[in-house]
Formats: sequence, structure tokens, C-alpha cells
Amino acid sequence: MSLPPDFGVIDELHRRGLIAQSTDEEELRKHLADGPVTYYCGFDPTAPSLHVGHLLQFMVLRALQRAGHQPIVLVGGATGLIGDPRPSSERQLNDKETVAGWVDRIRRRVAPFLDLPAEQDGLRAPVYVDNLDWTAPLSAIDFLRDLGKHFRVNRMLAKEAVSARLNSDAGISYTEFSYQILQANDFLELNRRHGCTLQSGGSDQWGNITAGVDLLRRVESVAAHALSTPLITTADGTKIGKTEGATIWLDPELTSPYAFFQYWLTIDDVDARSWLPLFSERPPAEIDALIAESEERPAARAPQRALAEELTLLVHGPDELRQAEAAGRALFGREDLRSLDAATLDAALREAGSATIEGETPTIAQLFQRTGLVSSLSEARRTVKEGGAYLNNERVTDADAVPAGPDWLPGGWLVLRRGKRSVAGVQRQA
Repeated sequence: MSLPPDFGVIDELHRRGLIAQSTDEEELRKHLADGPVTYYCGFDPTAPSLHVGHLLQFMVLRALQRAGHQPIVLVGGATGLIGDPRPSSERQLNDKETVAGWVDRIRRRVAPFLDLPAEQDGLRAPVYVDNLDWTAPLSAIDFLRDLGKHFRVNRMLAKEAVSARLNSDAGISYTEFSYQILQANDFLELNRRHGCTLQSGGSDQWGNITAGVDLLRRVESVAAHALSTPLITTADGTKIGKTEGATIWLDPELTSPYAFFQYWLTIDDVDARSWLPLFSERPPAEIDALIAESEERPAARAPQRALAEELTLLVHGPDELRQAEAAGRALFGREDLRSLDAATLDAALREAGSATIEGETPTIAQLFQRTGLVSSLSEARRTVKEGGAYLNNERVTDADAVPAGPDWLPGGWLVLRRGKRSVAGVQRQA
């Protein structure tokens, strides 16, 4: 049995802070209430994976899906070959085979975010599309006559990224300048093929999104709608998903589930409180309670743990969530290290920091120094004497002991810990 077409989804999105801009909101509310509405969000394959910032778009897609509407996820095999203009410089164009591979990889990776278990069959399953399917057959003449004639150059020049490039030494190529037309054509084609009348995306895409709304009005006399999400940065202005210069990807081959879990677990308290409503689908009262707990007992890191658990479950599934949680407990002595599989242990220790050894195994004091847990051998011996040195969560009593065969964990690892929180790994090279 289907759910009602709309049960206040716009109010929910506002409550969670997920709407930065929208076309006529009153008309959009009526449109959703008259639903079900087919809506879409597009993602360009400019890398092998999406990153955590893209999760915000899936929060909107999921909320609308729960309200009974039909989601379309577009992975842009065509627009990914062009690239949306950046304010700073021209994008590096990737070859067609690479982009095609990324389209398939991303589509498979994000499918579980919207796929539904059997008991939720009343909701509408997502449709996945690639805009190369309708863009590749388009001739240059058709592009100029059928699409280009509907766009005014003065409006295209007003786009922030385009304007910034025009006023820079880099300038902008016609290739990137034409991106807006390609994205607008996606909305037109999805309306023709699937009856799509709503597009969502990041607020940096607002000019492209509204260009599609305008194109539908001009070509098909269709009243289409749009909404955008806010751009999310950390309290210090860093782009979400960036940590020490590294991107937090959704693909486990690029960012391990353990590292993904730890990213959310270690975000700043201010960020955790502001991001919790954006990324969590918990009831409002529960979110309010977690925020209140964070303000009263910040050391408990309640919002961080809630986000880490909820989003790791969404992106990587229950088994990887259990392993990520177990790895954190095991590294700090609250669970048996041998309960972890080799892949999880490897990911956790590389994230914590590690060193490799070849040939003869050094003493424990030497290993502590080599991993950077101490600065000198004398400091290592003092740490052992004071009872603060651990090998595989067992307290070390002899600084000059050499780890033996049974000490080595799967993957050829040793886990060293100084005190309660400083952990490093040592891996033996074959």
C-alpha cells in the first residue's frame, strides 16, 4: 500500500535545514500535495567516488522518497566529460573510458542509499539514468538550434563561477561555458521520458538548476520546480569531508569504513551539533536530546557517535559498522584484537599511524620510538617502567623484550599503545 503523496516533507526539509533556495514554495507545496511527483538529482563522475558532502543530496532524495515521491538518480556520463566550471581554473578533461567506468562504479555504490527492503514496497524504487544516453546522439546543429536558441548569453555570464573566470587570467572555454545548457537539457529529457518536474541539488548549482526550469517552461510549457541544499563547511571554513588534506570518500576502496566512521566520530562539537539535523533521520525530539547532551557533556560526543553509527550503516552496511565499532574498541583495549578481520585491522592501524619493519624484529622500546609514540629509547623505558606501555593491549613489563611469533596479529601487525589514547601499528614486511 502506498504512503500518502506528501505528509509535510517541505516542513521536514526546512526543520532539518536542508533547503537553501526553492522556486515558488507555495506552488511547490501544492505540487507535492497533488503528487506523487517524479524528482531527480544529478551527480557528475569527476572522480571514482562521491564524497561525504554528496550525502546531503541523498538526505533530500530519501526524505522525498519516504513522502511517496519517485526518485531519479542521474550519474552524468555526458556532463562528467565536460565538467561544471570552477571559479578558479579549467577542469582537467578525463577520457571517455575512465568516465564510463566511474559512472558504473558510482551508480553501484549509491544504489543501496535508496533501494528499499521488501516491507517498504509501498514506496517507489529509484530510477538510475546516465545523461550520455540522450546527449551522445545530439548533433552540433541540433544542440545549437533546438537548445542553444533558448539561452541568453547575458544570463549565462551572470553565473558566479563563469563571471569569476571571465575576470581572471585563466578565462573560460566554450566547453565549460556550455555546461549549463547540457544540465538544463537533462531536466527537459527527464520530463519527456519520466514526467520529472522537480530537481534538487547544491546551492552552487542553482543557476544550472533554474536554467532547466526555464527550459522546460519555454519548450514544453511545463511548470517545473527546484530546490537547493546549503553548502556545508566546518566551523573553521574547511569544506566538509576534508581532513588533513584528504577527502572522505563513500567508496570503501578509497576510504575504509573504519576511517569513515572515525571521521564522523572526531568532528568538532560545533559541527556535530549543526550537522546532526542535516544528516540524521532520527526523530526531532531525539536530535534535540543529543544536542542538549553535547552541550552539557561534550566529552561524551553523543552527536558525533550518532552520526558515525547512522551514516556508516547507510553507506557501508551493518557488518562494516560492527567491524568499525569493534576496531575502535579493540585498539584501545576494550575488545580482543584478534576478533577483527585482517582488512579492518589494516585500515584501522593505517589510520592511527604505522611503521614497517624488515628483517630482525626490534625490541619493544625500539618499536615505540620508531612509531613515534615516544621520542627516545629512554622515554620508552620510562613509559614501560611507569606501566603505560602496551603490546596488543597487554601491559609491557620488559622494554627490551622482542615480540615473538604468537604476538603477531593477522596481516603481520603489532598494536602498540601508550597510555589510554596513543596508538600505532607495526607491520612486518614479508
